[in-house]
Amino acid sequence: MGPYSFVIVTSRFYLTTYTVHQMSVDLKRGETLPIHINMSFPSLPCEVLSVDAIDMSGKHEVDLHTNIWKLRLDRYGHIIGTEYLSDLVEKEHGAHHDHDHGHEHHDEQKKQEHTFNEDAEKMVKSVKQALENGEGCRVYGMLDVQRVAGNFHISVHGLNIFVAEKIFEGSSHVNVSHVIHDLSFGPKYPGIHNPLDETTRILHDTSGTFKYYIKVVPTEYRYLSKKVLPTNQFSVTEYFLPIRPTDRAWPAVYFLYDLSPITVTIKEERRNFLHFLTRLCAVLGGTFAMTGMLDRWMYRLIESVTNSKTRSALR
Repeated sequence: MGPYSFVIVTSRFYLTTYTVHQMSVDLKRGETLPIHINMSFPSLPCEVLSVDAIDMSGKHEVDLHTNIWKLRLDRYGHIIGTEYLSDLVEKEHGAHHDHDHGHEHHDEQKKQEHTFNEDAEKMVKSVKQALENGEGCRVYGMLDVQRVAGNFHISVHGLNIFVAEKIFEGSSHVNVSHVIHDLSFGPKYPGIHNPLDETTRILHDTSGTFKYYIKVVPTEYRYLSKKVLPTNQFSVTEYFLPIRPTDRAWPAVYFLYDLSPITVTIKEERRNFLHFLTRLCAVLGGTFAMTGMLDRWMYRLIESVTNSKTRSALR
């Protein structure tokens, strides 16, 4: 490598940004945890899928700061319709309001039951048609949950048990095959690796529940510009539980997360410029010194050879 090539390589080395990792105790309190999801279910129509989130106290958070979309997919994965999930959640919660009591509301209750039965029959027919057509569903958006251990899951649990039985004729026929396009717990920073991105789990002639156990690590990324990006990285292990004929539970995809008590701080840094100049001057000085020495040696060698030839000619 020539001196000038060395100078160029050294310049790049000193001008390149590198990162330093530091760890400290996580002192955050009272904040929320953003969960970004983007998944496809090629064997389940959007009408039967629901998203729910529960923290360690058992409190449901699905209808708080939820922004989830469901996209209907045909058998080839092309989008054929869109649905906003929070609207469904509100309708479901509305349907579970306390019933009015007393004889004066008896007729109204009978009318609601009749309407529910009609709606259920329509839904069963619609979902069965969608299953025959090979419809799937893409679920994407963001959940904003409390910053405590909990889980969120995507399943058919939102269906009335009798409706679910009519549609699938048993839990063993619920195929929760899925593709995780993206799953993260905050904004992305340079070099982050989310281990579940582009994960594919396809079931053939079987059914069951997938469980992903996630350890969330609070992270701060500090840019050279002093801008701080609060986010999270995570590690994961997974487990599949096949459905058995005696099981009463319905298949689902669970993400069970817990938070690490340690925060990782990643800082962008650049090597000291004065150190770079000092080393550059040393390299250039050494190069010129070596060049001068070689020049003197070559001069003496040539001079010695020339004098030797002159003496030989005089003889």
